[in-house]
Amino acid sequence: MSFSNVYDDDRRAEAYAALEFPGTYYLAYRDLPAILAKYVTGHKALDFGCGAGRSTRFLKNLGFDAIGIDISSSMIQSARNVDPGGTYELVEDGDFSTLEPAGFDLILSAFAFDNIPDAAKRRELLYGLRRLLNKEGRIVLLGSTPEIYVNEWASFTTKDYPENCHARGGDMVRIVMKDVKDARPVVDLVWFQEDYVNLFAASDLELEAHYTPLGREDEPYPWVMETSIAPWVIYVVKKRSRA
Repeated sequence: MSFSNVYDDDRRAEAYAALEFPGTYYLAYRDLPAILAKYVTGHKALDFGCGAGRSTRFLKNLGFDAIGIDISSSMIQSARNVDPGGTYELVEDGDFSTLEPAGFDLILSAFAFDNIPDAAKRRELLYGLRRLLNKEGRIVLLGSTPEIYVNEWASFTTKDYPENCHARGGDMVRIVMKDVKDARPVVDLVWFQEDYVNLFAASDLELEAHYTPLGREDEPYPWVMETSIAPWVIYVVKKRSRA
């Protein structure tokens, strides 16, 4: 199975454009307002890998002046259709030349690194994003935990892909989203915490905090594994301090 960007697809883009924060996705974003308030100073934000603009709109609703960028023309068009007043830019893979160096207080990456193969490519992209941060800026990277690909969830199923259990860092895994009409499996790459720690160090970044949000019994969702196993991880990183 070769890896390709499954998100650069008109049908999938249409499905994602209608997706907000249902079920398991709710946990990915529930704690972000408090995390951003704690670590981010300023309001200039970049949404890296914005897809259909869900995270960009989320940032705008929090008061950020947010720009969304993506390499998928289908996703960018969907984002513009949903939010005509927003700023969404189609970029070439790894090309940040249209963006101001040191111009951002926050760079949010929501799930984008789940779809970037090869450790060297990930390092190249993250180092490029680092150059867009101002001195006090933060990168907040929201990603999937390895556990999401081997359990059942309110919003996802993986039972048809038992091979996911044997995946190692950088291997392809498949998962089906239950909250969209497009029932085709999504192909992601699984990355472990050790992979991210190494990635941050190689990108001249310092891990400041990480969170693994769990569901709560009083929340109005039919949790499956969410109250005991975290499907998501949130990393807060900054430029490495100089001695």
